[in-house]
Amino acid sequence: MVIPVHDVNPARRTPWVTYALLVANILVFVFTPGVAGSLTGESGLAQLCHLQEFLDRYAVVPRELIHHRMPRVVPTGDVGVGPQGPGCVVGPPGYDKSPELSVLTAMFLHGGWLHLLGNMLFLWIFGNNIEDRMGHLRFALFYAVCGYAASYGFALLNAGSAEPLIGASGAIAGVLGAYLVLYPRARVWVLVPFLIFLPLRLPAWIVLGLWFALQAVYSSGGGVSDAGSVAYAAHVAGFLVGMLIAWPLRPGTPPPPEPRGMLFGRRARPGW
Repeated sequence: MVIPVHDVNPARRTPWVTYALLVANILVFVFTPGVAGSLTGESGLAQLCHLQEFLDRYAVVPRELIHHRMPRVVPTGDVGVGPQGPGCVVGPPGYDKSPELSVLTAMFLHGGWLHLLGNMLFLWIFGNNIEDRMGHLRFALFYAVCGYAASYGFALLNAGSAEPLIGASGAIAGVLGAYLVLYPRARVWVLVPFLIFLPLRLPAWIVLGLWFALQAVYSSGGGVSDAGSVAYAAHVAGFLVGMLIAWPLRPGTPPPPEPRGMLFGRRARPGW
């Protein structure tokens, strides 16, 4: 898999919504229960129980989203001692949860630093141009629609699952799908792991097309051993919805600037 680091596609206006999403995701992650322990290398049972209660309350649970009903018992965040030793206490929920609203809150939750930084990297590189093309308000709505489509798509395929679904990946996948439709020829600087990280400048259709193809393969369970712990199907759903929404905007989209300098190891044509 290639790692994108920069695209040669400047935006005309400041991407305030993209910046706000970056800040919001980082702040929510820092203040998520249990993260403080992970930063210092200390993580105890109390933090784990608190995190379980937090995620059950604010993350998407496919079974709740599809059947629209809460379980009778949920983690309470407390630690107790049972026949098998210390553990997290469960009991009747002490709160009212809206499964539909949990789709929105789950978009700002992440399971670790790599999860967060990977999502924010893709949003930072590709989000500004989509916001530039759509405008601030429409981009914010587009981001939310793609996130909802990703969560519902995953939930429909896993209607009996009680595992929390978190992350901005589905919404950001929609951004990538829109970028592929609107700027397929934009050049993207990537790092290719080949003995060392080799920098290359590739067309967006190769970078994002490869990314989508891998997500589609992984969503079927092929090629990975952790397919059950990553919501690849949500990535596929978000990407496809992003493509569909962006398609009508293609005719009026200005092309990205032609790159200058070296390209694929040969000198670019005069005028590039």
